[in-house]
Amino acid sequence: MLTNESLFFLCFAAFVMLVMALDLGVFTKQKSHVVSFKEAAFWSAIWVALSVAFYFFIRNFGYLVHGITDMARLLEVKKRYADHVELIAGNFEASLARFQANMALEYITGYLVEYSLSADNIFVFILIFKSFGVREKFYKKILVWGILGAIILRFIFIFVGSALLQRFEWIIYIFGAFLVYTGVKLFFEGDEEEQMDTKNHPVVKFTAKYLNVYRRNVIDHFFVRRKTDHKLFVTPLFIVVIVVAFTDLIFAVDSIPAIFSITKDPYIVFFSNVFAIMGLRSMFFFLSSIMDQFRFLKTGLAVLLTFIGVKMLAEPYLEHIGFQPVYSLYIIVGILGVSVLASWLIPEKKPDEQI
Repeated sequence: MLTNESLFFLCFAAFVMLVMALDLGVFTKQKSHVVSFKEAAFWSAIWVALSVAFYFFIRNFGYLVHGITDMARLLEVKKRYADHVELIAGNFEASLARFQANMALEYITGYLVEYSLSADNIFVFILIFKSFGVREKFYKKILVWGILGAIILRFIFIFVGSALLQRFEWIIYIFGAFLVYTGVKLFFEGDEEEQMDTKNHPVVKFTAKYLNVYRRNVIDHFFVRRKTDHKLFVTPLFIVVIVVAFTDLIFAVDSIPAIFSITKDPYIVFFSNVFAIMGLRSMFFFLSSIMDQFRFLKTGLAVLLTFIGVKMLAEPYLEHIGFQPVYSLYIIVGILGVSVLASWLIPEKKPDEQI
């Protein structure tokens, strides 16, 4: 028998798949094409609007996620995922409203963190496409299916991480120390462009070892059956999809622990992850051309990771002094806002402008 969480999750997954199918043009049999600025802006606006709408849904109907129908169930869920929320004794409706407001706050804060930390994915996706010689008209199809694979991998990562956190609370300190280390490292890293060795890439070598790989691209296909013996092969386009999915999972090693500093609820972590990476996939097509204008974004992300890591390490002390979850949202928005504003106010000088 399905639990309330499982039923809600299945409905959420079906909704995301439907929107992805519309985006990909499945119902209109849309062919692969170069995504225009107008199309990219339209779908970016759709995903941002859906993300914001989901915030209000959680705020008003968050009880559906965990099947909260009475005070006993509310206390059970609170103890498991949000023990810091103070309920109102003897008033279920007011207590539920307070709990749902906290869920919504954690969701939107996690969404902003994931969205900002996923910005670096854009540079890596560009590098992948250039290294594998992918034609621009296939970018959208690869990103849709690659991110779908990434969502499945993140789902496993998130719920395994949640189970470990509930059993071994001290893991939160390992996450915190790792994020501080990553933030400091990111702050001092240079901006030199990386190179990708496609022939020796681990995913490529693994795929070539266990799957039949067709040595040339077959237009718009991930699989092809050889006419001579009807043997099934995967195309190089499919390999790129796998590379994108596993590359995103590597980035999730930073971002998912960061969101666990905001909420212990794996469903909220997953929802914020899905909306953030799907929205970022849509924004890829016009952000990729202007990302170089945000010269201080990397510095802002380094500060953001360090802040979240310190917050994890100091969580008992922060609870003692009354640090509210909404303060994290203010600080995160402030860090991102300052980094973007500084990028606009202090543009990088071109070589011919140097003295």
